[in-house]
Amino acid sequence: MSSPLRIVFAGGSGQVGSILARHFHAGKHQVTVLSRSARSAAWRVVRWDGSTLGDWRVELEQADVLINLAGRSVNCRYNAVNRREIKESRVTPTRLLGQAISQLTDPPRLWMNASTATIYRHTVDRAMDEAGEIGGSEPGAPSTWHFSIDVATSWEEAFFAAVTPRTRKIALRSAVTMSPDRGGIFATLLGLVRVGLGGTAGSGQQFVSWIHEADFRNAIEFLIRHEEINGVVNLAAPNPLPNRDFMSELRQAWGTPIALPVRKWMLEIGAVFLRTETELILKSRRVVPGRLLQSGFRFQFPDWPAAAQDLVERWRAEKAVGRQDA
Repeated sequence: MSSPLRIVFAGGSGQVGSILARHFHAGKHQVTVLSRSARSAAWRVVRWDGSTLGDWRVELEQADVLINLAGRSVNCRYNAVNRREIKESRVTPTRLLGQAISQLTDPPRLWMNASTATIYRHTVDRAMDEAGEIGGSEPGAPSTWHFSIDVATSWEEAFFAAVTPRTRKIALRSAVTMSPDRGGIFATLLGLVRVGLGGTAGSGQQFVSWIHEADFRNAIEFLIRHEEINGVVNLAAPNPLPNRDFMSELRQAWGTPIALPVRKWMLEIGAVFLRTETELILKSRRVVPGRLLQSGFRFQFPDWPAAAQDLVERWRAEKAVGRQDA
């Protein structure tokens, strides 16, 4: 991108938001993050509550890009309170941003709204591009899978219902973004490998969809540049792979080729103690980036073995300089 952009992130204080904010700030773009908490950052941080209109909306005036990443973590037990918060923390800010944009004199040229690759059905038999089947799951699937589909579809419905005739809109159906950052999913998986617990989960046949942070950043830039693209876009590496192979390649990258398998019943017990849900591991996500590939986007890390090796090396380098927990 030849000239600096004004980029506003809503709810950009999480892992993915930090990845993007760092990237665009380093690229000399003007970055503003709308956050529920005032915190120190290299870029501008403006308070908002994600539920009511306020002075924060002037940040959207004449912005080039708005990227909404607001939503509480799904890494929790899906009890009634958490289910409500997970859904409302996504749908409410999305509706609010649409309301704010409709009131602006010079609204953002592009609005990208987070979504999730979990919106597609559980599948091992075929890859899901943007035309893939929404919702559904295998017979006997837990209710949490249906809940996740409801959240994803409600999120996108709120996004596309917003009337923004002067703003291009893209829903980012993103797979898990892999980076060496502390607290991210890669660091969690690597932590299991490091203590010998990074074996096959469940049957190991369920597919893992993922995207390396470099490709995630580059894809966002690509979508900003390509003004002909709107609607739904999958952000995922083109080669998802079964959990058995995914974990095997991660162990190889770390240098620990053997680990104990983790049976489904073990995952169920562990999930209770860790206050999370087994869906995050057992649901098969075989998602591919149809529109990105058709539009000419080239992945730096299309395959997991090379991505895992790069991430492990960077994790070790960051740990060596004290940026990671032991």
